[in-house]
Order: sequence, then C-alpha cells, then structure tokens
Amino acid sequence: MKRLILAGLVCIGMAASAVSWAGDYPSRPITFIVPYAAGGSNDVLSRVLAEHMSKTLGQPMVIENEPGAAGTTATTHLARAAADGYAVMMGNMGTHAVAVTQYPALKYDPVKDFTPIGVAADVPAVIVTRPTFPADDLKQFIAYIKSNESTVNEANVGVGSPTHTFCTLLQSLLGTKTGRIPYKGGAQAMNDLLAGHVDFSCISLSGAISHIRNHSLKAMAIASKKRAEVIPDVPTTAEAGLPEFVAATWNAIFAPRGLSPDIQLKLNGALRKALEDESVRARLTKLGFVVPDPSDSSPEALKKLVAFEVTRWAGLLKSTKSPE
Repeated sequence: MKRLILAGLVCIGMAASAVSWAGDYPSRPITFIVPYAAGGSNDVLSRVLAEHMSKTLGQPMVIENEPGAAGTTATTHLARAAADGYAVMMGNMGTHAVAVTQYPALKYDPVKDFTPIGVAADVPAVIVTRPTFPADDLKQFIAYIKSNESTVNEANVGVGSPTHTFCTLLQSLLGTKTGRIPYKGGAQAMNDLLAGHVDFSCISLSGAISHIRNHSLKAMAIASKKRAEVIPDVPTTAEAGLPEFVAATWNAIFAPRGLSPDIQLKLNGALRKALEDESVRARLTKLGFVVPDPSDSSPEALKKLVAFEVTRWAGLLKSTKSPE
C-alpha cells in the first residue's frame, strides 16, 4: 500500500512539475529551423514571423538555416529533437507531403512525428508563359498545348520541386504530355522562360510577381480560391475555367512529436498574433504570400492539411509518370 501511495505522489509531483514547466515557457531562446538556404521564400517568411513572435513570447526566435535533400535533412533532425518547445521549424508542402513519394526511405512520418503548430502562409501557383506565347488567357492556353503538345515545353526545377509537382497536376487534369525540361535552379528556369526558350511553367507567385507586372511573362491564371492582391487582374483558375487546379506551396510551423499542449497553444497564439498584425500582413502580401484565415491556422487544421496533402500528392505522383 505504501508503495502505491508513493507511486501516486510521484506521478502527481511529475504532473505538477510539467504544468509549472509549461507555464514558465519560454525561459530561453527558441531555435527556428529553416530547412533551406537563406534568401528563399520559406526563409523570408520565417524571419518576418520570428521577429513578431519573439516579442509575444518574450524570448528571441533564432533562425537556423539547414538546407539539404529538399528540406528533408532538417526535418529529420527536428523529428528527433526534444519535444520541449525550444526547436521548431517552418515546414512546407515539400517537406511534409511531396517528400513521402520523392524519398521512399524517408526517415520520418509527416503525420505522426510532429506536433502541428499552425499554417503560416500559402504561396499559390501561377500558370505563366513566355511573353510571345500565342495565348492570352487560360482557355486559349489549354487549346494551344493540346493541339501542339509534341512541340510545347514546360520548365520545372526537377522532380519533387513545386514547379514540377504543380505542372504534374496541371498536365494530369488536361490529359497532356508536353516536353518537361528540368533545371537545376529557379533562376535558370526563369531566364529561359523570359528569353522564350521554353513555353510555360507553374511557378509560385512570389517568384513571378515582378515579371507579371512588367509583362515580361504572361499570367494565364492563379491557382487559388481568390485573386491575389498583388496581381488583381489575373483571374483564378476557377474563373478561367479550370476549377480543379488549385495548388499552393503552403508553409507551416511544426515542433517534434509529444510537445506539451500548453506550449503548442502558446506557439500557435504567437503565430496568430503575428498573422493578425496589419504590418506583417502587408509585408507578406507584397511578397506574394496569402495569409490564412484564423480557422485555417489552428493546429487541428494543419494536422488535417498534412494528412490530406500526403495522400493527394502521393496518389498523383505515383500514378503519373511524365517524361522529364
């Protein structure tokens, strides 16, 4: 009996200690992992949000860039980190959905190995063409590539990249198999598009804004539910006649599996406060990000999104074998 009482007291003490520990969080700087090199959209988004979240949490969120294997190196490390709230990362569609198909020996489970904090922002895909492409809207674009698919070329940044994934979805919906040219980087693909050496691409909005505005690229449609404020004249794919093509590089904050619910809510609260700040929203919108509605930035919404996206892209990428 004494042993049972002692065991019970130990459990109560541990629970009380955990509550106190969570209540003191954070008591030191938080490492905010970016799974890509500095300067990319994921990195910029992380820095904007970390700056604001640091003020709310009362401790600095220190950016740590850890590029490698399309973001999966850093994601693997986070999955093995202590679930104490002092290591989080800005994952995205690539690290937590497409990677499942791209890397058969992936060392983490996007659904089971992380604690979801919340969606930070989306970067919708835009269907763009070279400036001299013989189409001025999506219907003309579709008609042209269907009639000329043996000579039309798509630019992408390799298997598993957003451009490749988005265009795989587009070609699957259209039933086309155009030439698909992989580039080593987005800059090379963009340069060839601008020069007219390739015909079209499905690029993230943040990388195409200036070229669409100055008419050095033609924008056929944006693959989002609403028009983007930064390019208001470009119709959505639904408006343009292809409602099934809705796709974005979503970005979201994750922590290791087993994080205290109290800490999870603190981090989510800091994220939401940042996203509600008008100056933060204005900065992100100008860069081509779409800030989610409050209901879409909860931990529960992120958990559902990851499960849906893993299934969505795995089904498409496994069943569609397109020539490179």
